[in-house]
Amino acid sequence: MIDPVNNFQIPDEWIGRARVQVEKLAEMISSGRFVLLSDGSLLRRGYTTGTTAAAAAKAAVLSLEKEISEVSVPTPIGLRVLLPVEAKRGRAKAVKDAGDHGSDATRGMEIVAEAREHDSIVIKAGAGIGSRKGIPAINPSPAKQIEDAIKEALQETGLSGACVTLSVPGGEAIAKHTLNEKVGIEGGISILGTTGFVEPWNEHLGEMKEELIRRSDRLVLTTGRIGMRFSHMLFPDYDIVLIGSDISRGLRAGKGKVVLCGLPGLILKWAAPDMLKDTTVQELIEEDSPLIDQAFEKAVELSGKRVVLLNRNGTILRDSGEKE
Repeated sequence: MIDPVNNFQIPDEWIGRARVQVEKLAEMISSGRFVLLSDGSLLRRGYTTGTTAAAAAKAAVLSLEKEISEVSVPTPIGLRVLLPVEAKRGRAKAVKDAGDHGSDATRGMEIVAEAREHDSIVIKAGAGIGSRKGIPAINPSPAKQIEDAIKEALQETGLSGACVTLSVPGGEAIAKHTLNEKVGIEGGISILGTTGFVEPWNEHLGEMKEELIRRSDRLVLTTGRIGMRFSHMLFPDYDIVLIGSDISRGLRAGKGKVVLCGLPGLILKWAAPDMLKDTTVQELIEEDSPLIDQAFEKAVELSGKRVVLLNRNGTILRDSGEKE
């Protein structure tokens, strides 16, 4: 069984611990909405601002003809998701679903789309969506996702085009709980999302045994599925333990040679929660922001261990090197 969001091959023993039938589990996992942990429990992924905006945009166009209460939209990784909406007479509202994410500044946020007939597809950013140097803060991947959703609505309605304006009520206030202003984005939130889903990692340690950590003399503590997958390749002679966001507890238990390895999001937010509070680390990486290096140095200092940050394809983003 493969998780379609991160292409993680789920071990058979994890499947055996699940408390739902295999057929039902396969259906849940294939939707992308659910993550299976190694102890057999399930967490729900949330949806990105990009997915939420795509749902609002599609619903707004569809509602030019009829009232809409739910809508199916594509995600950047090819999966489809069904979101509830409120839409009539060309105006739609979708609410940001954070799933089981432990901390999400945009949880419950409304994204509004207003559509009118046009001779082509035009997407505009309205109030509550930030901008950088006058350019709307809508990243390329969600921009395409929104456009694809509008195209689907046009095919269904038979319209030749639509002008859709997206807005976020209270978006400027919400953005103050993010680092948008520090990275040059003013006036509101960003529309983000490379997969369409938000990973649900929160405070849990149920998928690891502290006994294994204490007894291991060569150990990699990793924060997620991708980290675990590539840690086995990078450190074949080490014990690999998945700790989610419970980094401090894992480090306290480790007595031998320990490496902290994984995608940058959880590790850097653990090390520098005030510096990176409620922001998207991936966007800072894409912008080559100096905040990434500052947070990385803090992670090395706090852990006292070798810290390795990975890109999603397994290549190394940062490596503090061997500790004496």
